[in-house]
Amino acid sequence: MQLLGKSAAEIVDSLESISRWALPPAVISDIQVTVSRYGRLKLLPAEDEEGMLWLGGEDADIMRQLELEPSLSSFGLVHIDNLRMRLSATYRGSIKQELARLGYPVLDRVGYHEGQSLYFTLRNVSSNGTEFRLRPYQEQSVAAFARDQEQGSGGNGVLVLPCGAGKTVIGLASMERFQCETLILTSSVTSVRQWIAELLDKTTLTSDMIGEYSGEKKQVRAVTVSTYQILTHRSKKEDGFKHMGLFNERDWGLIIYDEVHLLPAPVFRATADIQATRRLGLTATLVREDGQERDVFSLIGPKRYEVPWKEMEERGYIATVLCREIRAAMPSALQERYNLAGARDKFRIAAENPHKIAVLKGLLKRHAGRQILIIGQYLQQLRQVADELGIPLITGRMPQDEREQHFQAFRSKQIPVLVVSKVANFAIDLPDAAVAIQISGSFGSRQEEAQRLGRILRPKEDGEIAYFYTLVSEGTREQEFAVRRQLFLIEQGYEYEIMLEQADSHINWIGSERIEGVSEA
Repeated sequence: MQLLGKSAAEIVDSLESISRWALPPAVISDIQVTVSRYGRLKLLPAEDEEGMLWLGGEDADIMRQLELEPSLSSFGLVHIDNLRMRLSATYRGSIKQELARLGYPVLDRVGYHEGQSLYFTLRNVSSNGTEFRLRPYQEQSVAAFARDQEQGSGGNGVLVLPCGAGKTVIGLASMERFQCETLILTSSVTSVRQWIAELLDKTTLTSDMIGEYSGEKKQVRAVTVSTYQILTHRSKKEDGFKHMGLFNERDWGLIIYDEVHLLPAPVFRATADIQATRRLGLTATLVREDGQERDVFSLIGPKRYEVPWKEMEERGYIATVLCREIRAAMPSALQERYNLAGARDKFRIAAENPHKIAVLKGLLKRHAGRQILIIGQYLQQLRQVADELGIPLITGRMPQDEREQHFQAFRSKQIPVLVVSKVANFAIDLPDAAVAIQISGSFGSRQEEAQRLGRILRPKEDGEIAYFYTLVSEGTREQEFAVRRQLFLIEQGYEYEIMLEQADSHINWIGSERIEGVSEA
């Protein structure tokens, strides 16, 4: 059996060709088992039975095992013959989710309803007069998403491309392909407004056809853009999600899940109920720290297309980035406090190491004249940095309009440096950001590491490389977590240069590669 055109042997060979180390036997075994099972179970429309589906298999023994599986008893499976069972279409998403958990990914051949028609086209020239056309990989992404729709297998799935690769444009092109009313879900109000701006700039859709559904506006139109946060908002824990009805407000023919790796559990549950609607997931990092990638695949669809980050860099579509980890020693008094602290407190003490500010000043001096983002986890630390260096600070508590004013000033280079909290992790379009310095983060989050690097991946007008710095306290839990954070990017081909800051030295850059008082490890 082949998975999306590749056999288990081909998948293993491909992974081994790009891996620095040998693949663990358990990984190879998992690949072989998954590929051998993929496609052996299919969901099909039941003949002459509206509202019913068939779960069909190729192996009578497997079908008998499934009939006896306790976790499937709630789906009302009815035995038809040795290779088929009948169930209500109501359970289309839920049974796929459970079968995937059991290790039997299902090939969904039921198909999709068309949704309300919406005719529009992409522009050849954007509203600012610049020529606009899809890049080859963007065209390939759309084709991969729509592939085999006549057999019912296209029109669902996930596209994985780096930040700065134009995933929004891919979403617009997918909308044009299907010509239907569309619901777009994303991670923040900032992202909602970026989507709306792109829709107006690059399509023939007009403002009266596009709605913003957020905490500030409740517009439901032919194309509606909303956030995961508003859908999962409730006044009290025992209350229902009053905005989840947005999924049924119109006859959507397509739902786009931007930053699909952030999908919260309530939206997973709602998605299980709308499997008859086409679903497109967009992400730069299909990594979930909760390990629920399987639910993304079963409910949104399989990964249809991916381009490695370094390959995009080689083609010139994203910036070349140098990644550096600078390890700072801690003051002796803070080191003593660290030694006596509990595990969780140890991490925060190390993250807020005041010696990082000295390193930070050296980096700002070294990269003066370029647009720089300082990103961190802890507001107290960020406020100290902003106050000491006289730099604007943006947090989630800042009103959206004020936040956007700062971002616009950064884009226009009126402000060369911004301090930003976790709001910078996702969906902020700052094309001229050339240096990112993270002074603290969320423990070992691979997803966060990749998203923060993504803030500086757009190609630079001057053609220069970008820099991504991580400041960690030497010999601490923060350093241990940094290793885990970097795993996804290392797998993508990035390398981290490790440098040591000497606690009592003056921090100055000399030459192009070294800081005085900083030595390579």
